[in-house]
Amino acid sequence: MDRAARTLTQIKRQLFFLGGLLSLGAGFIGIFLPLWPTVPFVLLAAFCFKHGSERWYRWLLSQPKLGEAIQDWDKNKVIRPWAKLLATTMISASVAYVAIFSAAHWALKTTMFVVCALILGYIWAQKSRPSSG
Repeated sequence: MDRAARTLTQIKRQLFFLGGLLSLGAGFIGIFLPLWPTVPFVLLAAFCFKHGSERWYRWLLSQPKLGEAIQDWDKNKVIRPWAKLLATTMISASVAYVAIFSAAHWALKTTMFVVCALILGYIWAQKSRPSSG
């Protein structure tokens, strides 16, 4: 591999690493902010770390609350039933909170409801268990 190709590979790895850090930070924020997703950002961080930093990828997989779910998605595109139920509960609670307590325009509330319904539809359409065989 010539020097230019090595340099390009190194830049790509650094950009993936930076993307992983930013995604992990955005996912962390989602723990505290209603309607700010956590799981998609953590999955994006895993993807970025997988291509940018083997050390950080292994660290993310070793996390007790995240590692198994990340591996399920990464290897089999599986979302376990407990994760689906948790996502449904959190999204529904957030939508209900905004619908009841927010002074936002009805069109904004309706858009939020539709987007969240589509997200939940996608989540529930995914496999709950790895395929056998």
